[in-house]
Amino acid sequence: MNNTTLPSTHNKLVGYLLWIFGFTGAHRFYFGKTKTGILWFFTGGLLGVGWLIDLFLIPGMDRQADRRFAQGRLDYTVAWILLTYLGVFGVHRFYLGKWATGLLYLVTGGGFLIGVVYDFCTLNTQISGINLEENSRGGV
Repeated sequence: MNNTTLPSTHNKLVGYLLWIFGFTGAHRFYFGKTKTGILWFFTGGLLGVGWLIDLFLIPGMDRQADRRFAQGRLDYTVAWILLTYLGVFGVHRFYLGKWATGLLYLVTGGGFLIGVVYDFCTLNTQISGINLEENSRGGV
């Protein structure tokens, strides 16, 4: 067993706060579990059973997210909060440095919400890609 501490990319407390609305899959999207996030969204957290079980699975989801996604300048929690509460205005896109799509979201209500849904499914990957690119250039 490796006792090396992984850099934390996601916050367990945020995961638990999102779990409160877990029947929507919010915590699963946050931890990068897009497919089951969509399943939870359409089935009410597997009729509440999966939602309840997830209460105990969040620490493992957090560890998996920490292993899967790259740490860097962009903070996953900040981006997720911006997407969740201000996504229709594109504020998370501005945070990511994606000014053109940020402006597009601003004038179209998050790309008529299609862009917001897309970002719920891909935000972790977008952040990780940007962080990896900046880390490889030495711009942390």
